[in-house]
Formats: sequence, C-alpha cells, structure tokens
Amino acid sequence: MSTLITAERDRVWRALTTPSELIRWDDQIVELLDPVPDYPKLGQEIRWRCRIGSVPIVVHQTIREVQPGELLQSAICRGVFHFDETYTLADEIETPERTRLSLRVVASNTTPVVDGTMDRFAIRRLSAELIDTRLRAIQKWCESHV
Repeated sequence: MSTLITAERDRVWRALTTPSELIRWDDQIVELLDPVPDYPKLGQEIRWRCRIGSVPIVVHQTIREVQPGELLQSAICRGVFHFDETYTLADEIETPERTRLSLRVVASNTTPVVDGTMDRFAIRRLSAELIDTRLRAIQKWCESHV
C-alpha cells in the first residue's frame, strides 16, 4: 500500500527516522526505551514502549536495511506478532515536492495466540489496518509540519 504525501522526500524520511518525530505522529508509540545513536543504522536493535489500545507493550525493532531517503526495512516484534516492514520513498515524477511513501508488511501465515492460532485472513486484515493507520498518520504529520 502507498500514499502520496505533499512534502519533499527528505521531510518524509526525517519523520520516519527521527525518534522524537516518530513518537509524535505514531499514536501507539509512547517512548524510546534506550538511547539510539545514529538511528537508523544496519543491525541496530531498538526498543519502544507502546500502547495498543489500553495494553502497554514493548516493541522490538531490528534494522535490516537502510538506504537513506529511499528505503527502511525492519524486523518488528510486537508481543506474539512478528513481521517485517519495509518503507520505500520515491519522488512523484511530475511534482517533486510530493513523495510516494509505500509500506509493505510481511507476516507469517499463522500466529500463535492464547488457545489457538490466527489464520492468514485475520493476519492479512490486521496487517492492512496497521499499514493504513501508519500511512495516514505520517501523511497527516508531514503535511502539517513542513
């Protein structure tokens, strides 16, 4: 999934890679638990305190690939849910002050939960909701904080 953001690519990249900005546009992130110099850097392991509804959790993020201004790929662990997320950024050809931001989430077909598993259809629905929520939030943030 992707969205078109009325902001230059470096602005969108900064929103994705500046912890203090991430905390402000992502309403699930409460705080960064450990100082992280030079975020994001290949191999870094980051812990975020988050809230999913009223449930506090610690989310673990491991940076798998970084191409500054173009791509950020991470392995994410949110409790029992493990997935890879990849953000890609590209200039809109006709209007360079706009950025195409894509987010791809890859999760396993089943996830263990208390008393059973979630099947691929439930995982797909949750992934689509996650992607949509995050893309809308970063779009709103970047367009209002140029």
